[in-house]
Amino acid sequence: MSSKHPLNAKAFVANDERMHWHDKALWFVREKRDITSKTIPEWEQLREYANSIKTHTMANLDKYLIEFEKNAQERGIKVHWAKDAQEHNEIVYNILKENNAKKLVKSKSMLTEECHLNPFLINKGIEVIDTDLGERIVQLRDEPPSHVVLPAIHLKKQDVSDTFHEHLGTQKGNYDPTYLTRAARANLREKFLSADAGITGVNFAIANTGGVVVCTNEGNADMGANTPKLHIACMGIEKIIPRLEDLSVFTRLLARSATGQAITSYTSHFHGPVSGGQMHIVIVDNKRSPFLKSQKYQKALNCIRCGACMNTCPIFRRSGGHSYEYVIPGPIGSSLATFRDPKKHKTLSFACTLCGSCTNVCPVKIDLDSQLYNHRQDLTQQGIIDSKKKFMLKSASWLMSHPTLFDIAGKIARKVVPLLPKSILYTKSNVWGKNRDLPQMPKNSFKELYKKGIEDDK
Repeated sequence: MSSKHPLNAKAFVANDERMHWHDKALWFVREKRDITSKTIPEWEQLREYANSIKTHTMANLDKYLIEFEKNAQERGIKVHWAKDAQEHNEIVYNILKENNAKKLVKSKSMLTEECHLNPFLINKGIEVIDTDLGERIVQLRDEPPSHVVLPAIHLKKQDVSDTFHEHLGTQKGNYDPTYLTRAARANLREKFLSADAGITGVNFAIANTGGVVVCTNEGNADMGANTPKLHIACMGIEKIIPRLEDLSVFTRLLARSATGQAITSYTSHFHGPVSGGQMHIVIVDNKRSPFLKSQKYQKALNCIRCGACMNTCPIFRRSGGHSYEYVIPGPIGSSLATFRDPKKHKTLSFACTLCGSCTNVCPVKIDLDSQLYNHRQDLTQQGIIDSKKKFMLKSASWLMSHPTLFDIAGKIARKVVPLLPKSILYTKSNVWGKNRDLPQMPKNSFKELYKKGIEDDK
């Protein structure tokens, strides 16, 4: 199945009121990020540190993973290795089966979303309850998260109220956020207390301690990891950082970049099983290793999943996370998805204005706009982009490489286009013009104005 981002985005934009609300909500988060980041004078230095730590770690990943495994095992943690999503799911299921666990509470984990763990376990007869509030809302609606940090940002409180009325029996038409939150908390508390096992994601795994760190705003990871006797932490191989001292660099960047908070409400360290219990860590590759070999895309593995690139992206804000059809949406998701499966996600790198805002806000300085630009070249070389797009790009490239012809074409267009009737300008073949009006044609090209400016300055 090919990527349907343009069609999905068109459907999202069709609801003008919701599109603008979504855009405004995410821009509000982006502005909070700007304000909070400026309270740290050494912000840019921190970004540089984070970039250096991650780049160094990825270059020595084999060493740090082995160090992490050794130290984790010494703390009584059982470490498992999974080459792909299927193996990850089988390992988790077997751990649950060995412990006769039938009910599972799970804190937010994009890795388990990537591996489609929920449907896998549900098909095996295990009850799975997502406990992050946003995740719980989309789970009840049978939807995937639309954002890595704000999984239900595409929904209004009225949508949440209707969902809770249907699944939790709350009052119909009661949109009060406090009432709805309390209803969710009461429901989740019962789930925590009766669960047989808890699964958490991992924000950071520390090589020299063998422990993992999970950041949440609701404390749900702590409840899930400490209430049942069985805790399973699932992490991608890229979550490793070398030392405990490195953690503060990332925790200062993470929350500020994600939601504009100084720090997440809970930064929880797990360094072994609870008394009388078990702790397992499943370390997953699932197509991450090829990134390490790629000079153009290896930095994508440095991502700490803050979502800042999504909050600032003009395309994401106006097309919604579900339009991307990949577990990680937005600029970072477009690069990850296209690298992993270029045929399936061939349109995502074109869902970008190359404005560079994502790169400017990325706390670990991933060169996102350059990666998306490179993907376009790669897709073209592989011959898997749409034939119309390929023809138009080739034509534009040819014209721009002939300056005299380009100047003549510009002069003709500036005179002729304003005289043409709309029925000719906005035909079915003019996809660009479906939702846009052509700008008023200027009298002179930029080149002419530039030359004139130089003469005026003489």
